Amino acid sequence: MKKLNLDQGTIGRGRELAKLIVDKVQEHIDAHSTVAVERSVLRLLGIDGIDQAGVPVVNRVIEDLYAAGVLGKGAMYWLVNAMLNTQLSPQQVAEYVVNGEINLVELPIKSDQEIEKLADQLAISALHKIQDRREERERLIADLGKGPEPMLYVIVATGNVYEDVIQAQAAARQGADIIAVIRTTGQSLLDYVPYGPTTTGFGGTYATQANFKILREALDEVGQEVNRYIYLTNYCSGLCMPEIAVMGALERLDVMLNDSMYGIIFRDINMKRTFVDQFFSRLINGYAGIIINTGEDNYLTTADAMESGHTVLASELINEQFAFRCGMVSEQLGLGHAFEIDPKTPNGFLYELAQAQLVREVFPHSPIKYMPPTKFMTGNIFKGHVQDTLFNVCSIMTGQSLHLLGILTEAIHTPLIQDRFLSIESARYVFDNMRGLADEISFKKDGVIQQRASEVLEKAVILLEEIAEIGLMQALAAGYFADIARTPEGGKGLNGVIVRENGYLNPFIPLMFKGGRRNG
Repeated sequence: MKKLNLDQGTIGRGRELAKLIVDKVQEHIDAHSTVAVERSVLRLLGIDGIDQAGVPVVNRVIEDLYAAGVLGKGAMYWLVNAMLNTQLSPQQVAEYVVNGEINLVELPIKSDQEIEKLADQLAISALHKIQDRREERERLIADLGKGPEPMLYVIVATGNVYEDVIQAQAAARQGADIIAVIRTTGQSLLDYVPYGPTTTGFGGTYATQANFKILREALDEVGQEVNRYIYLTNYCSGLCMPEIAVMGALERLDVMLNDSMYGIIFRDINMKRTFVDQFFSRLINGYAGIIINTGEDNYLTTADAMESGHTVLASELINEQFAFRCGMVSEQLGLGHAFEIDPKTPNGFLYELAQAQLVREVFPHSPIKYMPPTKFMTGNIFKGHVQDTLFNVCSIMTGQSLHLLGILTEAIHTPLIQDRFLSIESARYVFDNMRGLADEISFKKDGVIQQRASEVLEKAVILLEEIAEIGLMQALAAGYFADIARTPEGGKGLNGVIVRENGYLNPFIPLMFKGGRRNG
């Protein structure tokens, strides 16, 4: 229901500007690949495992091609050429490379036609595996159903995947609909994906394919018990963004933190690297039917929510266009925002309502991700619980979709199971008692809420006009988002960006653009 009396022409102008901004960046994306994208191609072909030193096999293969200066043709080109020469499988070729038994660039070069034909066959077969997992999810949701919106979204962060299983299943039994497993501190800065089940994470658990598999099986088990599908979330970000997308698609994750700019702003990962990586990772997530979450909620932890609320909307419009360029649809875009206005602000709750309703109305078909107060949370757990209750009220009044629970002790320590239960209980109480309130109320014409929403929208469009003029990379360098500045040549991972050569081969890109249903 539209309650803000927003100018639809202004919203349309915002989308036009965001598209212009993204089109300019897309020129860079289309001309480049990265070491992470090429490792992802190998993972899609089923290549897995580590060498005797614990280095992933895909890293070893890509490092050899990078060192030889030939990665601009695409890893698929060299791998398929080796398969045609040796009649080995992709995994066998990779293992021969690691063991020094094959040098990919010294083998005779087969014709482009032969290489492209086998590459297409391999890619189609690989994508069928992802389609199978997508269809499996859809069958389970149809059989079990899912939680009502706003869906209750909680975090597990023990560091030990087997302890995560216990906590995740407990949360589902308590009423959680979505379980997010926080990644261990610093994993986003690793240029490789750790291997196997892990028990030694700090502040979270390593994102590995084995851990994804363990947690997926655990949530499927408890889902049968509670008779609803439990969504699994992880973090498709950092220097291995597209590789984690592959792992998540193969292990049937449902939601991925997958922002186009978060790693640039908050992890100082090079923007030229990130823009290419986010493109391929979102192609995979879109094809797999995964919902992505964006990170605009974080902007308000470093910038003031009243002064910078418009930057959230501007970034969401940009993130939306980046996702559309990857073949994603609105129903997969969990665009992020947060309840972060200083609680001492007079009428602060009205402003929070304005901003939450604004995001809901600008993106009516997207499963919006709404984040709890963090910046102004306090060691006073009673006050913190009240802040979270106001957040719950705002969420149900504005029709949010994915509701990350605030927990009363999170300003003091990693919350305990009983703390999480209290938060779930509180949110369910508010949601059950106010379920139909949004349909019963409207906002005063030209009142505080409508005026605030219009002001934020207009400022967002003005900001987008400035960014369209100077370009997104320069806007990031000027600190337009979150009051943090990053330079196009700075940050981590720039040396992993590769210029595509003529004849660059990656059949996954055109195949995934065709959509998610048995293409080819």
